[in-house]
Amino acid sequence: MRFAAIADVHGNHAALKAVLDDIAALGIRDIVNLGDCLSGPLQADQAADLLALLDPDASVTVRGNHDRYLLDTPSEALGASDAQAYGQLAFRHFDWLRKLPFSMVYRKEVFLCHATPKDDNTYWLEKVTPEGHVVLRPLAEIEAMAEGVDQSLILCAHSHVPRAVQLSDGRLIVNPGSVGCPAYDDDQPVYHKVETGHALASYAVLEKTEKGWAPRFRNVAYDHMAMSRLAAENGRPDWASALATGRIA
Repeated sequence: MRFAAIADVHGNHAALKAVLDDIAALGIRDIVNLGDCLSGPLQADQAADLLALLDPDASVTVRGNHDRYLLDTPSEALGASDAQAYGQLAFRHFDWLRKLPFSMVYRKEVFLCHATPKDDNTYWLEKVTPEGHVVLRPLAEIEAMAEGVDQSLILCAHSHVPRAVQLSDGRLIVNPGSVGCPAYDDDQPVYHKVETGHALASYAVLEKTEKGWAPRFRNVAYDHMAMSRLAAENGRPDWASALATGRIA
């Protein structure tokens, strides 16, 4: 089995198009999408239309926390990134979001979720210290959240950090990183920044070999400065910095 895993597109149509082209160039047809598809100050409508065009026989998508916010939060109460995406979306886009499952098992072998199996808004492989540093979560805590998941490969997203963690029983958890948002800041549970330090679009290729699952993390160049300028035009200097440099200024 060989397939691509994408996540956290966040409305970045240009990055999504570049990643999908790269996947096709590798001869890969099957794609799993781990959610947070549209939220952001970029091109939510175009990203949604591109995702909707993916072959339904070869692709699946699970819902992220920001996908949920777009559906469940009154428009006047949405955060800035969600509100900017909301204003671009048509009925067909919301209808597509409503059909997304919280989690699923892909081809009977791979567990898919956005953040953790029970919560779409908690980092699984990382934790935030009281000082605001994002660090690798202790293995015991990671394994506790994996209880009840029997698949040998588990895919998650949410933190935007490409990472693979091997559990003591041999199961592998992989976060493919973010297609469309290489850096961000958040004030929960305390203020912190997540920064990849580059402006490339990230995803992963997963292949099952005789020795087990082998993830390959890929970074794809695209016209990130065009998206940075768009974020700036839409009043989001934080996004402009993230898209230009992979850092929050």
